[in-house]
Amino acid sequence: MAQLRVRDIPEETVAALEERAKRHGRSVEAEHRAILEEVLKSGASDFWEQADRIRRSLAESGRKFSDSSNLLRQDRDGR
Repeated sequence: MAQLRVRDIPEETVAALEERAKRHGRSVEAEHRAILEEVLKSGASDFWEQADRIRRSLAESGRKFSDSSNLLRQDRDGR
């Protein structure tokens, strides 16, 4: 099997990985491997395609979408 080396990982990312590994009862290395496998097998790379399909499906059902920046501005101005 191949080996990978990842450098310059922020401390908070390492801490989050350690915590996740602990929750799953795995070593940090095993957790890192599991994350890579999960992401690559799940097709996470086509996230935006999935999001577009969902958006189209909702739009076809008659759902209307507003520009969230307008909603945020209204909320902020109302404070």
